[in-house]
Amino acid sequence: MTKSEKALELFANGFNCSQAVLTAFAADFGLDEKLTLMIGTQFGGGARNAEMCGAVSGALMVLGLKYGHYESENNEQKSRAYAIAVEYTKRFKELNGSIVCRDLLGYDLTKPEDSAYIKEKNLFRTVCPEMIKSAVEVLESILAEYK
Repeated sequence: MTKSEKALELFANGFNCSQAVLTAFAADFGLDEKLTLMIGTQFGGGARNAEMCGAVSGALMVLGLKYGHYESENNEQKSRAYAIAVEYTKRFKELNGSIVCRDLLGYDLTKPEDSAYIKEKNLFRTVCPEMIKSAVEVLESILAEYK
């Protein structure tokens, strides 16, 4: 099963976009799936505020696991981690126009009238899987490119 397939399966089984992307990569870092599902919970739906897409947040957490800054004096490590994050978001934006949940959905899930429309038009089941797939594909390209 590919990472995209795993993420989409998790999403289809009731987990949010952030949980799906992060957890699809959990085993690569020796992380417990339950723990990664818990960590990713609060980031779905743009941290429940229609801000940064949860799939992007999940991908950025994976990049943190791979390239993250963990030595306080290592500014080169920090700069590299930040540059990789910027490159990731740039590529995702180029493909999807934004990294913001409300922009990607076309509606703001924090507004009751928009939330009702999102549910009525089934946008969580049409738009979000595409964003998850895109997030994973961009993530895999970054992981392959940066060693």
